[in-house]
Amino acid sequence: MAERSVLITGGTGGLGIAVVAAFVADGWRAVVPAREAPVGAGRDDVELVSADLSDPGAVGEVVALASGDDGAPLEAVVNLVGGYAAGGRVHETPYDEFDQQFALNLRPTYLVCQAALPALVDRGGGAIVCTSSRAALQPFAGAAGYIASKAAVLAFVGALDAEYRDRGVRTNAILPSVIDTPANRASMPDADHSRWVAPAEIAAVIRFLCSADSAPISGASVPVYGRA
Repeated sequence: MAERSVLITGGTGGLGIAVVAAFVADGWRAVVPAREAPVGAGRDDVELVSADLSDPGAVGEVVALASGDDGAPLEAVVNLVGGYAAGGRVHETPYDEFDQQFALNLRPTYLVCQAALPALVDRGGGAIVCTSSRAALQPFAGAAGYIASKAAVLAFVGALDAEYRDRGVRTNAILPSVIDTPANRASMPDADHSRWVAPAEIAAVIRFLCSADSAPISGASVPVYGRA
């Protein structure tokens, strides 16, 4: 029987499935919101719930579910949900496309953290992991919205660390390179997939950042680059 809960957004994607599996294997109860997941679906240790994470009300309901089991209190939040869009250079990219990357990569992370922080603080602390990207530190041409929104995630992690570390809430970011998922392989069939980072490798890092073994770590930006 699980004694602690983790809320994992993006938990039905190529990376998310590995992250959920890592936490469940370690004895956690996982609450996983998804746009089309039927309420109550999943196994005893995985609760899939339908939710639009751009909607503050829906996010509040998800957090209430994740923090509502007194026998398995909410101890961690993992923000994986996001998106990537490439296009032209800045002068060729409509503002709406630029802004959409912030709606995908920053808004859900902000709303989930905002809703979950009171529960984490009330129980004496916990861990938050947010997903940035190597591109936030090593930009390339043609994806200004993605790069800027992922850099904003890093700034947000710094703000959370400054505001909540003294309340026992540790916040860290991971910075993946290209992740070896079926979707990425399909979009880049000619790439050297052996240099990409495997979802299970990232999942192990995230689980560590939510464990007692990483208790001194907060405000960190952790690269998970594989061999690239």
